[in-house]
Amino acid sequence: MREMKLLKFGIIGCSRIAKRSVIPAIQKSEFTELEIIGSRSTDKAKEFANEFNCEKFGTYEDVISDDSVDVVYISTPISTHEEWSIKATAAGKHVYVEKSSTFDYDSAQKMVESAKENGVRLMEGFMFRFHPQHQKVKDLIKEGKIGEVKSFNGIFGFPAFQEGDIRYDYSGTGGGFLNDSGCYPICASRMIFNEEPSRVFCKQKFITGNNGLTDVSGSAILLYENDKTATITYSNGSYYQAKYEVWGTDGVISLDRAYSVPPDFSTKVTLQYNTENNWNGRRTEIFEIEPKDHFVEMLDTFCMEITGTKKAPFDFEQELLNQAKVMTDTFLSSYKNTEEPS
Repeated sequence: MREMKLLKFGIIGCSRIAKRSVIPAIQKSEFTELEIIGSRSTDKAKEFANEFNCEKFGTYEDVISDDSVDVVYISTPISTHEEWSIKATAAGKHVYVEKSSTFDYDSAQKMVESAKENGVRLMEGFMFRFHPQHQKVKDLIKEGKIGEVKSFNGIFGFPAFQEGDIRYDYSGTGGGFLNDSGCYPICASRMIFNEEPSRVFCKQKFITGNNGLTDVSGSAILLYENDKTATITYSNGSYYQAKYEVWGTDGVISLDRAYSVPPDFSTKVTLQYNTENNWNGRRTEIFEIEPKDHFVEMLDTFCMEITGTKKAPFDFEQELLNQAKVMTDTFLSSYKNTEEPS
């Protein structure tokens, strides 16, 4: 691998995930450097800058106009992603935008078109994809350990956020919980099957949130080729679960911590299969996966692709579009199958 220059990052949005995971990953990666932090509140930007020993801070516009910035990380409310992504790419900056990238497919197309027109790259921040446990799942499938793959079952749920949290503001800024948590198992099913669903059916529960109706839980069925299905469940206000299973004709592979993995956390990939055609022939193998910071892995992959040092395993812009299409189809389907708001 040839030596590459450090890419300087500008931060737009002083969010919890920026503070907890992304900025620390920028400072850990061997390919990145923190250059400037921007916020709607200069006091908040200064607070973040002091915490992370960053000399420069200011507004969103200051980040966009900074000639030394190579990549802009956008961690603002979902409703603003399109605006700031397009402003950043128009200024010649590569963009790493938080998931979900936007509210709908048309918006995603505009974001990608701007990136391509300005010769820069655009990536949606599904960090979990870069954790090695998922490659282990793919390897086991490729080796035929579970036979012909039939279905995927993904769950992401957690205890309720406090009243007034931005996630309860779908129509305003926050995006609801399909965009916050349901997007993960949807993305994981597409990653494992390595294809796009042909049809989507969804049922969501809505409540009256901060600014009108907001989805707080839901279930979806995604239909794939050769009769494969993905069942997706997401929930706010439940016992924490972040897992998926892949079922085949001869076995099942499961992950208990699939989407948000702390950098010092070891994970396990569990394989169950039959050595005989009966219950007594069932066997279990557990594969330990060493701790890995998937935020750092994602940043490294993005930067190496940008600099031409190493090709990424997938096309970032096409992946963003594909995910946005499925998310849009899922939400539109839910209009026909929703519970009355409470």
